[in-house]
Amino acid sequence: MSATLKEFLEQCEALSTLRLIVTSSAAVLEARGKIEKLFYAELPKGRYANMHTEGFEFHLNMDEIVQVKFETGEAKRGNFTTYAIRLLDKEGKSALSLFLQWGKPGEYESGQVEAWMALRERYGEVWEPEPVGKL
Repeated sequence: MSATLKEFLEQCEALSTLRLIVTSSAAVLEARGKIEKLFYAELPKGRYANMHTEGFEFHLNMDEIVQVKFETGEAKRGNFTTYAIRLLDKEGKSALSLFLQWGKPGEYESGQVEAWMALRERYGEVWEPEPVGKL
């Protein structure tokens, strides 16, 4: 699939409520929200996708993301399938994970799983985005 990460992120709006997870060597930050109203900036460090919500701000250096993986798994608590998209950096480490957020365990919003599956079908289980280019 030939597309940029910018195009992909804009399509992630269809996923509705997500758990956005960033992990470092010393901490894990999780935030619930939707990917929407993205805006972009070119900075000396790279091209950024940005989002401001009432609960958090989001800034992703798109130039650092070289691979996107779709993964399913088993919930740590409960007996249901989880759906994740991992944005991997140049070292193959997860820079950002996007999990479909459930209400009650295993109960996803209407159309949410179908939107995830449609993206996976379009991009494949592992996808390498084209360079972003000019914003």
